[in-house]
Amino acid sequence: MRVLTVALTKGRLASKTMDLFEKIGIRCDEMKDKTTRKLIFENKEYGLRFFLAKGPDVPTYVEYGAADLGIVGKDTILEENRKIFEVLDLGYGKCRMCICGPASAKEYLENNQLIRVATKYPNIARNYFYNQKNQSVELIKLNGSIELAPIVGLSEVICDIVETGSTLRENGLTVLEEVCPLSARLVVNPVSMRMDNARITDLIMKLRDATGEKN
Repeated sequence: MRVLTVALTKGRLASKTMDLFEKIGIRCDEMKDKTTRKLIFENKEYGLRFFLAKGPDVPTYVEYGAADLGIVGKDTILEENRKIFEVLDLGYGKCRMCICGPASAKEYLENNQLIRVATKYPNIARNYFYNQKNQSVELIKLNGSIELAPIVGLSEVICDIVETGSTLRENGLTVLEEVCPLSARLVVNPVSMRMDNARITDLIMKLRDATGEKN
């Protein structure tokens, strides 16, 4: 039996994913060892191998076949735009991709004015403004503290992930438009799906039943 490799997004998604796998009877206790320096973890009984990676790298590992499956946020799937199959919404890690800014910036969006948009997600922002809103914008790529951009005048609005919205409120910003809902997704390499269709489909069905999702 060929070993199936699963790439997990480091942090909360990995923890929640392993909890989900335990629900369907698949454990990997050595991953719970906080002192381990191992990079790859195996469950030989089920022929599964897990490794942890940064979110943006997970779709890359899956596209190139270094991982057969991956668990990653929908935001990363959209931003990376890799040739992979998105097969299941796992239902956790829920948040939203939104256009945010001071309330006064609402008119810029309503009137389709040329504005600057600061974001960690230029591909998502570009697709939203150019293909959905038909609005020309100047995109400014940032790597952290996106909320700072409209406060100091770098941009009129930002395109960013919103969970509770508390950071926005504390900085005088608000959600102006919602781009799309986000959550953790299961993705599969297309070749792996053909080669191990029965095993992967069985795993997908078990995970779907465990999450209660209907898709």
